[in-house]
Amino acid sequence: LNSQCHFHCITQCITHTLALKNEEISNFVCTLKQSLDNLEANSNRVQGDLESEFTSLHSVLDGMKESMLTRIKQERASRTYELQSQLSACSKALESSEELLELANQTMCSSETDGFNQVTDPTPLVTMAPAFRLSLKAKASDNMSHLMVDFSQERGMLQSLKFLPVPATPEIQVSECQVCDNTVTIAWTLPEPDSKIDHYILEHRRTNHEGPPRIREDYPWMVLEGIKEMEHTLTGLRFDTRYMTFRVRACNKAVAGEFSEPVTLETHAFTFKLDAASSHQNLKVEDLSVEWDSSGGKIQEMRKEKNRTNSPMHSPARSALMSPKRAPTARPGRDRFTAESYTVLADTMIDAGQQYWEVKFDKESKAFAVGVALRSLGRFDQLGKSSASWCIHLNNWLQQSLTAKHNNKARTLDCPIPNSIGVYVNYDEGVLSFYNSKTKQLMHTFKTKFQQPVIPAFMVWNGSFSVVTGLQVPSIVQSGQRKNMFTTFHSLLSGPTICLQETGSRLCVSFKSESASALTARLHR
Repeated sequence: LNSQCHFHCITQCITHTLALKNEEISNFVCTLKQSLDNLEANSNRVQGDLESEFTSLHSVLDGMKESMLTRIKQERASRTYELQSQLSACSKALESSEELLELANQTMCSSETDGFNQVTDPTPLVTMAPAFRLSLKAKASDNMSHLMVDFSQERGMLQSLKFLPVPATPEIQVSECQVCDNTVTIAWTLPEPDSKIDHYILEHRRTNHEGPPRIREDYPWMVLEGIKEMEHTLTGLRFDTRYMTFRVRACNKAVAGEFSEPVTLETHAFTFKLDAASSHQNLKVEDLSVEWDSSGGKIQEMRKEKNRTNSPMHSPARSALMSPKRAPTARPGRDRFTAESYTVLADTMIDAGQQYWEVKFDKESKAFAVGVALRSLGRFDQLGKSSASWCIHLNNWLQQSLTAKHNNKARTLDCPIPNSIGVYVNYDEGVLSFYNSKTKQLMHTFKTKFQQPVIPAFMVWNGSFSVVTGLQVPSIVQSGQRKNMFTTFHSLLSGPTICLQETGSRLCVSFKSESASALTARLHR
């Protein structure tokens, strides 16, 4: 019985293995049949393309032949007409000359018999004869050598016709690539010129990893086709990851080549979310948009947020952004700001470097403010009314005003109210500047010394706003900051013994003779 069971098991195992093998062979047979069908279809396609190309080539040659024959015929007809016209004129002149000769002979004979005075003088008729006005130089040449042809070079080119080769692999020139003002310019070259290249395909994707592309990435490749030049600029980007990876390949009419080696470029920008857990209960926070809600619907939204397990704020892609630092969120279920402090903070602190973001707001809001604040900002504190916050404040209540506020001190700003404000922070230099985000016109600058990390802060009452992050510091803002720094430095140091000179991006300071104590005192001031 055991032997029978063992034999039965072995038979089942062999049968199962054989069935799997048969299925594998059947699948392979189907694959081979499909390959044969594809081979037939692809062969017919390329054969048809080849015949079409040769037909087109024959058509071009026939057209050129007909055009050149037509030119020869036109040249022959034109010269024939000129020569025949000249021949006809000569024949008529010759007949006229013969008639005049006969008239002259008759006149001479008459003068001998009748007397010279009784004979008509033939001189005017002779001098006006066509023979004397006729040019004896041919108007057209019989030489047609200028219409000869020699197609030996073209014949050699035709004999060198061959199938299209696979395009060479491009190489991205990292030194020529640029990342600036939320635009990326990618440049590449080919190992050798190729006139058969029709276009290029550029692919890019976001990543938080600096090294070569991994098999599994959080973001897909984005494809740009039909690029004709060996350079392309991507504009209007939002950098919400630390890097972008690029690769490119060349394509001719028939086939695309291999992708270039991927190149990863750093896309430094400031990204953050709004901390809904610490905002005022009358503010409805959705991603980067905030709307005033007098009914306090924020509480229901917070309960939904509390039950949500996969928050974008805590996703791996977000947590991979290590700097600037994430601010710890407030305790769950508690609105940090209350009373008339209609404030919401970002979830990211700024503790170094230069950062920039923009905010679009409803100009009809009763009140709106944007700036930065310390984490120690009190739950009852309004932006700009304590030493822990700096802001620009728009007031539409009773009378419209635009002011810069800090430590309960306000300065009225004499500038148009824009639709969007850009905020620039240079933490190391203690600079906080506000710009018209469209024109990049400077609205106001706070100069201080940040003792603690600061957080983007916003306030709105009876209105709404939305924040734009992932922005790099615009070049025009950076150049304006350097110019302002130079002007300030010049006003502090310029004097009869100190000379300042700006050379490119460098500031050169030269000193004349001055005592060390006096120089130290003035530099300290």
